[in-house]
Parts: sequence; structure tokens; C-alpha cells
Amino acid sequence: MDRIFYYVDKEKCIGCGACLIVARGLFEPDGKGKVINTKRTVEGEEIKMVLEAARVCPTDAIVVEYVK
Repeated sequence: MDRIFYYVDKEKCIGCGACLIVARGLFEPDGKGKVINTKRTVEGEEIKMVLEAARVCPTDAIVVEYVK
């Protein structure tokens, strides 16, 4: 697991903010109650943060894909 690609499915996001807490700096609120991020690839310690955010998301709105 060297790198992952992730993004937020805005149709599923309810804006609970759990991802903002567990993965500071990787997600941001859009000002309308939902969370946005740029579709991006991360590595290292940020992988753990994104995976934890995906785990705590109550609507499974965080999509994670493993990159080789």
C-alpha cells in the first residue's frame, strides 16, 4: 500500500464533519454543509488519515482506490 487516490461522493455526504476531525487538512467544508476535497493521491501517514476518515464516515461517502 504505497499510495491511495480518494475523493468525496457529494451525493452521499451529509456534512457530519467526522472526516474533518480525523484527517485534518485533507478535507474541507464547502460552506453549504457538505465536505469537499480535490480528488487527490496521498502517501505515507496521510494514507492512515484518509482510511480512518473513510471508516468513520456514516454514509460511506469517501471513495478510496489503491494505486500501484
